[in-house]
Amino acid sequence: MTRPSRTGTTPVRLSDRLLLRWHAVRGDKAELGVLPAPHRIGQYARGQQMIAGRFVLAGEVIEARPYLSFTATSAEAVDALQGFDWLDHLAAVGDGAARKFAQAALHDWIAEFGHGAGPGWAPELAGRRVSRLIAHALFLTQGMGATDQARFAQIIALHARYLARAAMRAAPGLARIEALAGYLHAALVLDGMADRVPVILGQVQDSAAGMIGADGGIASRNPEELLTMFEVLTAVAQDLSDRDTTPPPPLLDLLDRIATALRVLRHADGGLARFQGGGRGADGVLGDALGIHARQRPKALRAPLPEAAMGYVRLGAGRCSVLIDAAPPPLGAAAGGAHASTLAFELTSNRRPLIVSCGDGRSFGAEWHRASRASASHSTLSIEGFSSSRFARATQAHQRLDDGPRHVRVKLHHDAQGRSVALSHDGYLPTHGLVHERSLGLSSDGRVLHGRDSLTATGQDAERRLDAALARTGGAGAAFALRFHLHPDAEAALDMNATAVSVALRSGEIWVFRAAGLQLELTASVYLEKGRLKPRPSRQIVLSLRANAYRTQVNWTLAKAQNTPLALRDLGQDDPLVVPPV
Repeated sequence: MTRPSRTGTTPVRLSDRLLLRWHAVRGDKAELGVLPAPHRIGQYARGQQMIAGRFVLAGEVIEARPYLSFTATSAEAVDALQGFDWLDHLAAVGDGAARKFAQAALHDWIAEFGHGAGPGWAPELAGRRVSRLIAHALFLTQGMGATDQARFAQIIALHARYLARAAMRAAPGLARIEALAGYLHAALVLDGMADRVPVILGQVQDSAAGMIGADGGIASRNPEELLTMFEVLTAVAQDLSDRDTTPPPPLLDLLDRIATALRVLRHADGGLARFQGGGRGADGVLGDALGIHARQRPKALRAPLPEAAMGYVRLGAGRCSVLIDAAPPPLGAAAGGAHASTLAFELTSNRRPLIVSCGDGRSFGAEWHRASRASASHSTLSIEGFSSSRFARATQAHQRLDDGPRHVRVKLHHDAQGRSVALSHDGYLPTHGLVHERSLGLSSDGRVLHGRDSLTATGQDAERRLDAALARTGGAGAAFALRFHLHPDAEAALDMNATAVSVALRSGEIWVFRAAGLQLELTASVYLEKGRLKPRPSRQIVLSLRANAYRTQVNWTLAKAQNTPLALRDLGQDDPLVVPPV
């Protein structure tokens, strides 16, 4: 197998590999107790693709003929293979062919890696893998002979012995929680380990409590990472409930806070806002996890929904959602994947995303990843040649954003006409003496979004910096652009002598963008979607201007066309993931 460089996964100690090999050779007897009902969701179409011979995993085409190949190039694909993410999709198919495929893949994995070899014995990957093996144990073990069932129990026990040593060595955060959750699931199904459950559960709670804020957010501000954590912790609570054990109140309180934050970060179509390296989340995962939690905590969904969480503000009305990045990028260890997206927004109408961020380019290579983190890859204002946050060192392998906004102001306002928010950040103050101010207002029926963007020099020091910037350009001023990235399924056309852009969604909705007295451009953009082989081509609306005074202001609107009805029957098909023919 190709061994890619791995930066986010805990290294495996040689002593752990030797111990794993020793236990595997000994083949200690293990017995499984009552197996849980499956509570993980997969995608039927992906499972069918696997059985057919090829499928896409973490942006790579993985060979699956006659059975699954465990060879991959990127670290993300290796993690997905070794973490058994693919097993969810086979279980979603659930028939005899899918079971035969899954059993053969597991047999091959045990033969190649079951003695402690390979990259999959990082604690977080071992925890993720054993959690899936246990979640789908009924699917996997049906039709197995006695020898294979004994081997299956032994591999669960091997994971438990390893995680007993290694789980707490995983990096703090999601990695440690995945490792500990896997250990807990194994302790719950293995005979003779019941006395370990309270200790492990306490470690899970302490690790989660150390990274979940009062508003349910996490330091990375990555919505998809928060969803993964919620899914892992919800599975822990569900596993306890299935064994007639009430999950402890501290764990349920953590889940309440996370659930509230995820509801704030959820668009009208059920997907997450794509900010700070996160994607929209796999189809159905967020709704399924929230449903499981709601059954345990029915009052949680009846609580009033706040307007902000984890540094994001939500405006919602009439099946239209607007989500705004209203905080500085994350700092510290989380800054390695942070995006310069301060004051960027996304808009979704009913089931259809309209205004988006380009997304995270990590799975498409280093250049795409760096470009995706710039302000120009988000629906916000950027000064030519600058982002609102800059990289600390250009030569650093894992570049951290630095020298960005120190103060972000947020003020919410409600009235009978709708909801609005006024925001500002000072990310361009050191370079140009300018503060970016943005006001967004969504009408009470969700049909009109009013926007105002300005660059302002406030105070003598800021004015002197702007004067210096003007001098460097011969008085022309700092060139800047307002960008509104469109989802690739949205069809856009210039209208009214390039003073308006009409955007048609697959639902039949028509939205019209206008900027007061300004000409607009429609230019190329990309949509960096996790799981795809290549970036998807899309378009963006661009307003190009110059800041040559102490205040430069632009007013714009994005509104549904008058002939667009209040309710539409949306039967348009979503664009499927395309796999090259076998």
